Amino acid sequence: MPIKSSSAKNVSTVYYASAAVNEADSKASLPGKFKRLLANFDLEKLAQGACFPIKFHLGGDLGYTTIHPVFVRILVDAVKNAKGKPFITEGSFREVSSAHTRGYTQETVGCPIISAGGPFNSHIIRKEIGYRSLDHVNVYGAINDAPALINFSHVKGHGACGYGGACKNIAMGCVDQQTRGKIHALEGGIGWQKAKCIFCGKCVKACDRNAISMDKAEKKVSIFFHNCRYCRHCVSACPKQALTMDDSSGYFHFQEGMARTTKAVLEKFTPERQLHINVLVSITMFCDCWGFSAPAIVPDIGIMASHDMVALEMACLDAIKSENFIKGSLLKNWKLCEGKHLLEKIHGKDPFVQVKALEKHKVGTSNYKIVEVS
Repeated sequence: MPIKSSSAKNVSTVYYASAAVNEADSKASLPGKFKRLLANFDLEKLAQGACFPIKFHLGGDLGYTTIHPVFVRILVDAVKNAKGKPFITEGSFREVSSAHTRGYTQETVGCPIISAGGPFNSHIIRKEIGYRSLDHVNVYGAINDAPALINFSHVKGHGACGYGGACKNIAMGCVDQQTRGKIHALEGGIGWQKAKCIFCGKCVKACDRNAISMDKAEKKVSIFFHNCRYCRHCVSACPKQALTMDDSSGYFHFQEGMARTTKAVLEKFTPERQLHINVLVSITMFCDCWGFSAPAIVPDIGIMASHDMVALEMACLDAIKSENFIKGSLLKNWKLCEGKHLLEKIHGKDPFVQVKALEKHKVGTSNYKIVEVS
């Protein structure tokens, strides 16, 4: 992949292991390169002999495109070799209890797998946010109480923000269900006025993403913003102007909420005691939380890692190229829409908004240089 460099003063290093295999040797494969990638980080300094979490999404139901146990085991072994005492954690006890059905067990990953909030998801620490309706977040105790953190994320598309990577893994995976609901409540952008609506159904027919539903009996119109691409077709189709566009809201607030939550989670960890790793293989159009897997939208890219989350997210987004889009990988009847980035063309949301918000809140810098691991 092209190497980006910057003349800015603050430039963070992102290490990159390509998924390309140039010879028939395990050392030349992505797992082999991943081992060498991890060797570039001082894991002893990160671990300092302590017990701490590796946070990644364990998936759900019939999903199979989460991070493969082979990569998890490599990471766990590297931490243990650095005298750390790792454990795998996820935000919900429900997801932890079913992890074995997708191949994640203590035997396969090499360390315990525990719920970040305890068996009742009740071990939480309140942190004030003060952003619109997101007044505070409840961070799970196993994350907040830890001396260090490895954030291990699978890169994919996301209907609410275009892109799901390291930021989403923290913002939506380290907090309780109430907090996740508050963050999703920041979604919007299209208003509905019941008094004007004649329930003709033209808005439903105009939407090619099934984002609008109507219950004539209950006299209610609902918008699922995860599917909405803000094309305004529903607004134009409404004969009574019952639907209106509000450009001051929309997915921007959702991404801002994720960035602020991420800052609240990470601010207790010094840069050398947090490591962010993004796996760019099986990059699908939907988040792994849907509980199923769709085809990859681009060929496998590899693995990237950095102490700087913002630099890492920017590098990963830059690596996902529109020209590498795999035709036929979207759901039936879905088509690419307008946008600069491939994920924006798929979901209608600019994926760089969250990166800019993270940088604004001083989580890291978007200026990066790539060091490829051979």
